[in-house]
Amino acid sequence: MFATYLIGLREGLEATLVVSILVAFLVKSERRDRLPQVWLGVGAAVALSVLFGWLLTYTSTTLLNTSAERELFDAVTSVLAVVFVTWMIFWMRRAARSIAGELRSRLTEALALGAFAVAGMAFLAVVREGLETAMIFYSAAQGASGEAGPLYALTGGVLTAVALGYLLYASAVRINLTRFFTWTGALLILVAAGIFKYGVHDFQEANALPGRTTLAFDISTVLDPSSWYGALLSGMFNITPAPSVFEVVAWLAYGVPVLVIFLRPARRTTAAGPTSPASTAAPQNA
Repeated sequence: MFATYLIGLREGLEATLVVSILVAFLVKSERRDRLPQVWLGVGAAVALSVLFGWLLTYTSTTLLNTSAERELFDAVTSVLAVVFVTWMIFWMRRAARSIAGELRSRLTEALALGAFAVAGMAFLAVVREGLETAMIFYSAAQGASGEAGPLYALTGGVLTAVALGYLLYASAVRINLTRFFTWTGALLILVAAGIFKYGVHDFQEANALPGRTTLAFDISTVLDPSSWYGALLSGMFNITPAPSVFEVVAWLAYGVPVLVIFLRPARRTTAAGPTSPASTAAPQNA
């Protein structure tokens, strides 16, 4: 469940920071009359994200008739979730320096166009995070066998993110957002590696890939899947005691190079501008 909590915390904080930037800009600009349109757009984005998550679950459990179809559907959504996670992590690292300025610029343009444009701008700013969260959560929670625990963990992560976002907005706390997104990004890469491994497993279950019974190793006597540490490793990183060769290759082929590239220090530029993403990602309420 920690994996889904981390997903909710990371994605939720990104969305909360976006909303905080928009709200702070309207308050500073003395355009509080447009706050209802911002909340309308945010609410619509959340509603669409929940609907998308429900649609994924409904498709898998109701619309697909055979086990092979469900396994194939879950495999494809797992691969798509890994693509979204990877794109989101690297996009956030690259765009963190300029995201606040871009949002303010877009909101200024929307204010000139009217209330509908403000609501639409807020909707578009948040809906990407929501759809990503729904997709990643669905893929990460596949191994829960219908249990409600992952949903509670995701909700807890989102609520934690909202609370942190409010405290940042109110200047009640200060968080090094650069370090936060680096560490959570690294953990999410390991989670994504587990999701990718699970996708390969589903492809094998659907007979789309061979080698389902060709095991890379079997450490069931050492790693008891019913133990707390076995459940933690399986739920967090999808590390299982008897994976197939393809599953291990998939985990390593994604996790190792992506983690190395992500943790590699970014090239510094001599252009003038902010030196820390934390200074632009967090709203300034002063």
